Amino acid sequence: MCRLCSPATPKALCPEASPLLRGPETGSGSAAADAARTRITAAPLPELSGQKGTRILLKGGVILSMDDSVGNFAKGDVLIEGAKIVDVAANIDAADAHVIDASGKIVMPGFIDTHHHQFETGLRSSLADAIVVNDGKPENKANYYETMLLNFSQHYRPEDVYINELYGGLAQLDAGVTTVMDVSQIHHSAEHSDAAIEGLRDAGRRGVFGYFEGWWEGKEYPGGAKRIREQHFATDDGLLTMVMGGEIYIEGYEEAWKIGRDLDLQVALHVVTTFGMTPTFDELAKKGVFGADNIFIHMTGMTDDAWKAAADAGAHVSLSVPIEMHMRHGEPPIQKALDLGMGISLSSDVECTMSADFFTQMRGMLTLQRMRANERALNGEEDHPKLLRCAEVIRHATIEGAKGLRLDRKTGSITPGKEADILLLDAEAINVAPLNNAAGAVVTLMDRSNVDTVMVAGQIRKWQGKLLGHDMAKLGRELAQSRDYIFEKAGVDRDLFQ
Repeated sequence: MCRLCSPATPKALCPEASPLLRGPETGSGSAAADAARTRITAAPLPELSGQKGTRILLKGGVILSMDDSVGNFAKGDVLIEGAKIVDVAANIDAADAHVIDASGKIVMPGFIDTHHHQFETGLRSSLADAIVVNDGKPENKANYYETMLLNFSQHYRPEDVYINELYGGLAQLDAGVTTVMDVSQIHHSAEHSDAAIEGLRDAGRRGVFGYFEGWWEGKEYPGGAKRIREQHFATDDGLLTMVMGGEIYIEGYEEAWKIGRDLDLQVALHVVTTFGMTPTFDELAKKGVFGADNIFIHMTGMTDDAWKAAADAGAHVSLSVPIEMHMRHGEPPIQKALDLGMGISLSSDVECTMSADFFTQMRGMLTLQRMRANERALNGEEDHPKLLRCAEVIRHATIEGAKGLRLDRKTGSITPGKEADILLLDAEAINVAPLNNAAGAVVTLMDRSNVDTVMVAGQIRKWQGKLLGHDMAKLGRELAQSRDYIFEKAGVDRDLFQ
């Protein structure tokens, strides 16, 4: 029974209990076998998908594999058995497989978001005009640090954490984001942390639990990492794994870094010049403490020496381009990271200010990098940077994110042996047709409405435009109730026009 179940919320409506689409069972006769080789429109495929022995053939799609050894196919097939990809080829004969007609669809890996504060889902757009820290001007009195972290977040109960995590995860899953690193700075107690993990798990997608700070007196962080690692993440073989948060603007961050490394966890942190982090980051660079286990989020305003130290150490960079431009983090350092050959992924950051869909993130990266490079070309600079191409941006939204989270052995590309985290994107929709360039269509034309089918570890989580397994209307009501409670406790009036 999940956290939303109560006498007023019957288990029949619980997200754990909601049945997937069902239909008539397939028999063993030749007619049934013929039916299995046609487009499946109902049953029982979504329910059977991902299970041991279930074979699914994605037939005739445009395949963007994100794996150079596999290549791309203008028309190709992907064979899946249970959770894993078995084969990718121009034509696959698998008479015993359920066949999904992928013609008119782009088949590609799921998007990977390496930094998303999911606990803020219920506060979407509440800080749409905000910058990250107060600059003393009246129009910026409502800012992210003071309003969100020092006020709103203080009032979350474990049940608020759960519904925000669950709804936010499902919303991104609906938009084709199959993997997330959840950076929830909401770990006030053991119960808050457990609720966040439960929400991630119940969403049914691949997740990396980011154990970041809590703010209440008596908080469990960072010492609770050992309990959480042993209780929830004793193995890294499941859909959920763990990362340690180590924010350098918080006193005692050294202990968090040590705990994370002792537990063989990556250490992730925001690196933002507007928080005055540059001197601290410089000092850490000089001490040589950076490593390949570090995930540096934003990396705005850091010195060249610190950048070189991060690159030499093999650290990963997570960029939230639209947010960085919008909230005054500093200019997104796309070109700096590219020039240094660093691993770069994309992330959505905070929905209180900007959408968490990945079409927004990809277009942000593409247009900003090209604007800067084009400006230099127009100014007559012959050595201006090479313009990013759409296929490269998709790499940063998929396989590079998997590498950054140490998940590339499992996901990030359509590769035999990896788990089947796969999207079918509608390339015949009115905003895309006719299809002329696959990567270009994904990055420059599409939005979440084009996400037709989503698979996570072979299980169909969205089927022909419909998210499966959850009563979204009920969850929406639960989220609104949580939102109302947090606004009231924070003493903030909810004005739709301010």
